[in-house]
Amino acid sequence: MVASHQPGLLDRVDERQVLDRLLEEARAGRSAVLVIRGEAGVGKTALLRHCAQEASGFHLARIAGVESEMELPFAALHQLCTPIIGRLGALPVPQQTALRVALGLSPGDAPDRFVVSLAALSLLAEVATERPLLCVVDDAQWLDAASAQALGFVARRLLAESVAMVFAVRDRPEPPHFTGLPDLVIGGLAAADARALLATVVAGPLDPGVRERLIAETRGNPLALLELARGAAPGQVPGGLGLQPAQELSDRIEQSFAQRLEGLPQEARSLLLVAAAEPVGDPRLLWRAAERLGIEPTAASDETKELLAIGERVTFLHPLVRSAVYRSAPPHERRAVHLTLAQVTDPQAESDRRAWHLAAAALGPDEEVASALERSASRAQARAGLAAAAAFLQRSVALTRDPARRIERALAAAQASLQSGSFDAALDALDAAEVGALDDLQAARVDLLRGEIAFASGSAAEAAPLLLKAGTRLEPLDLELARETYLGAYGAAMFAGPAGADDLLAIARAVTALPPPTANPRAVDVLLDGLALLITEGRGVAAPKLLQAAGAFADDGASIDESLRWGWMATAASNALWDDEGLRGVCQRQIRLARGAGALQQLPIYLIALATATARSGDLPAASSLIAEADAITEVTGSRMAPLAAKLLLAALRGSAAEVSALKETAIAPAAARGQGIAATVAEWTTAILYNGLGRYDEAMVAAQRASTTASDPYAAMWALPELVEAATHGGATNVARDALERLVETTQAAWTDFGLGVEARSRALLHEGDGAEPLYREAIERLGHTRLRSELARAHLLYGEWLRRAGRRRAAREQLLTAYDMLTAMDMEAFAERARRERLATGEKVRRRVAETRDVLTSQEAQIARLARDGLTNPEIAARLFLSPRTVEWHLKKVFAKLGIRSRHGLGDALPSGDPDVAPV
Repeated sequence: MVASHQPGLLDRVDERQVLDRLLEEARAGRSAVLVIRGEAGVGKTALLRHCAQEASGFHLARIAGVESEMELPFAALHQLCTPIIGRLGALPVPQQTALRVALGLSPGDAPDRFVVSLAALSLLAEVATERPLLCVVDDAQWLDAASAQALGFVARRLLAESVAMVFAVRDRPEPPHFTGLPDLVIGGLAAADARALLATVVAGPLDPGVRERLIAETRGNPLALLELARGAAPGQVPGGLGLQPAQELSDRIEQSFAQRLEGLPQEARSLLLVAAAEPVGDPRLLWRAAERLGIEPTAASDETKELLAIGERVTFLHPLVRSAVYRSAPPHERRAVHLTLAQVTDPQAESDRRAWHLAAAALGPDEEVASALERSASRAQARAGLAAAAAFLQRSVALTRDPARRIERALAAAQASLQSGSFDAALDALDAAEVGALDDLQAARVDLLRGEIAFASGSAAEAAPLLLKAGTRLEPLDLELARETYLGAYGAAMFAGPAGADDLLAIARAVTALPPPTANPRAVDVLLDGLALLITEGRGVAAPKLLQAAGAFADDGASIDESLRWGWMATAASNALWDDEGLRGVCQRQIRLARGAGALQQLPIYLIALATATARSGDLPAASSLIAEADAITEVTGSRMAPLAAKLLLAALRGSAAEVSALKETAIAPAAARGQGIAATVAEWTTAILYNGLGRYDEAMVAAQRASTTASDPYAAMWALPELVEAATHGGATNVARDALERLVETTQAAWTDFGLGVEARSRALLHEGDGAEPLYREAIERLGHTRLRSELARAHLLYGEWLRRAGRRRAAREQLLTAYDMLTAMDMEAFAERARRERLATGEKVRRRVAETRDVLTSQEAQIARLARDGLTNPEIAARLFLSPRTVEWHLKKVFAKLGIRSRHGLGDALPSGDPDVAPV
C-alpha cells in the first residue's frame, strides 16, 4: 500500500547549490544557462520547481514541452513571449516585425527564423532591465522545432543580461539545439535517500530484501520507486521488476501507470484520454469535448486527481502518464476523441490545430483533411515555421488518395524538410513521391531535390552528378530552371575539388551546348555561360562574360532574387580573373542585400570572401572581425560554411605555423570526408604562403605544387602559382618555377587587372637573369601600388630588396627592405617581416628584432565590437549584426574603453586606425 501524499525534494544538495549559484549570477547582472539532463522520473522537474521557488525578486517565465505528434510553429515561444509582449516596442523595428509575424500576431512576409530568434533574445534582455528574469523550460526535448531553435539561440548569445535560463531534458532523444550548453547530469537518489523516500510513501512494513532490490533495480529513480512500489507485498518484487532487464526503466514506469488506469471507471479513462490527445492544456477545450462525448464533470474524481490536475491549465502528474493514457487506449477511441476535439476547436482561430486533430481522426485517405493540412503548411511557412510546414505536408501526403496530388505534396514536403534542415525526412518524402508514376518534370524535380539535399548536407562530390542529371532532364521542360540547376551543379563540382573535376567538365560542356538565352539574358545566364567557357575555352574567351556577370552582381544588373540565390557564384567569376575590386563589389552588395532581407544563411560565404580580400589588403584585424561575424552566423544558423579559408590565410600571413597546422588538422579531413575537396587546395595554398614567409622554401614548394595541380579548379589552384614560383626559385628548382610561371601567365593576361599583372611581373622578375629583372620588379611595385593589396605590394618590395642585395647594391637594397619591413611589421605579417629583417642584416645594417605588439589585449569579440563602433554603428546595430543584446555590446565596450585607455567611442578612431581606409563598413 502506498500513501497518497507527495514527498518533498530529498537530498540533491549539490544540484541545488548549482542552481542557487546560477540565480546569484543573474542577480549580479551576468547571464547564466544550465541544461539539466536525466532519465524520466529522476527529479528534473523537482529541481526546476526548487529553482523557481528560490528566485525571489525575479520575473518568472515557465514553459514546458509536451509529447505530441502535433507541430505548431513557435508554439512554445508564443507561450513564453505572450506575458511580456508589451515590451516589444523597445526592439528595433525589423525584430518587432519578425516576432509578430512568427507568433501570428500580424501578417507579413515570412521572416528569417534567426531574426525571430534575435528578437526573442532582445525581448528577454529588455524585460531583464527592470529585474532579473528566470526562464524555466521543462521537457525541452518536446518543444516544437522552431521554438527549440530560438531558445537554443538565446541561450548561446546571453552574456551580460540579468537572465537565467534552465532547461530540463531527457537523456534520449538528445535535443540538438541544446547540445554544448552548460549542463548538469543527475542520476538517482543515494541509497539512504531512496530508503527515506520509500518510507514516506509506503504504509506498513516492506521486506528489506524487496526494498534493497527495488532501489537497486530502479537505480534510485524517485518516480520509479514511487510507482513500482505500488502493490508491493512482503517478499515480492513489484510489477515483475527485474524480470526484463533489457526493458527501459521509463517503459516500466509507464506500464505501471497503465496498470493504474485499468482500475478506473470508463468515464474517467475517457476524460484522461481527451486530456492526453489535446497537448495545449486548455481546460475550456477539454470540458467542451467532454460534454460532447457525454463525460460528466464528476469524472474528474479523486482517482483521476492523482494523475491529472485541471486548473488554469490541464497538466498530468508526469509526461509518462500522458503517454500511458494515450498508448493504452484502443485506436478507435483515440480517433473518436480527436474528431471531437476537432469539432470543438475554433475553425478560424485554431485552424491548424483543428486540421491536425482531423488528420489524427482519419481512418484512411481523406482529401478534405489533406487539403486542410496543406493550407496549414502554407501558414506555417509564412511564419518561418519550416519544420511545422514539413510535418503538415508529410501528414497530408499520407491522407492523399489521388496519385498526382500525392506526388506533388510529397515533393513539397521534401522541399520544406530540406529548408528546415531535416535531410533524412526530405529523402523519405522523395521516396514517397517515387512510389507513384512520375512525369518527366516531377522526375527531374526529384533529382534536383536529391542534389540540393546532398549539397546542403555538405557532400559536394555527391551533389554534383545529381544536379547534372537534373539539369539534363530539365532542359526540354524548363530551360531557365535547367540553367540554374547547372549553375548549382557547377558550384558543387567546384567545391568538390579534384573529386568533381570530371563533373565540372561535363557540366561546362552541357552548358555550352544549350541554346543561347533570350535577347536580354539574366545576370545568372551570363554568369553561367562565362563559368562554362572558363572550363571549356579558358580565361581569355571567358573573361568578357565573367567581367560582365561580376559587374551585374556588384551593381543593380542582377535582381535581388538572383543576387540572393546566386551571388555566391559571382565571387568565383572575380576570383578567376584576379579581379580584387570586382570581388569586393560583389561581396559588399550581396552582404547589404542579405542583411536587408534577413537572409542570414547567405552571409557567411560573402563575409569569408571579403575577409580573404581584406587580409590580402593587410588589414588583418578587420579581416579577423569579418571572420568573427561569419563564425557567429555559422554558430547560430548551423551553417556548414565555416570561414576556414580566411582563417588559414590570416594564420599564414601572420606566420603562425602552429595555428595553420591546427586548422588543417581539425578542418581539412572532415571537409574532405564530406566531399569538399576545395578545402584541401586552399589549405595547401595557404601553407605555401606560410612556408615562404618562414623561408622554408622546400616545404613551400611541395605545398604549392599540390595546390596548383588541382584539376579544373577555377581559382584556388591559380593562387598557388606565384607561391610556387617564389619557392622554386629560392630552392633552385628553376624548371619548376618556369613551368609555374607559364601557367600563371595564362591566368593573368585574360582580364589585365593590376593585381594579376603585378603578381605576374613579380614572378617574372624572380626568373629573369641580370639587369632585366629590375624593371619587372618596378612594374610589379607600380601595379600592386594601384591596388589595395598591400600584403602583395610589401612582398614585391621584399623580393626586390633581396635581388638588389644579391646584386651587391646594398644602399638600394636597404631602401626596399626597410619599406618592406615597415609595411610587413605594420600589417603584423611576422614571418615575412622577420625575413626582411634578416635580409637587412645581410646588407650590414644593424636592425633590432621587432618587439611583439599587444594585439591580443582585446579579445576577438571585443576587437570586433570596437571596430564596428569605430565605424559608426550604434549599440543596437552592432547587437543585430553579431546576434547579441545591446546590453552585452555595452558591456564589451566598457571593457574595450578600459583596456585601450579611452573614455568613449570617440577615442576608437585613434586607438584602432583602419588598415584599409577605402573599405567602408558593410
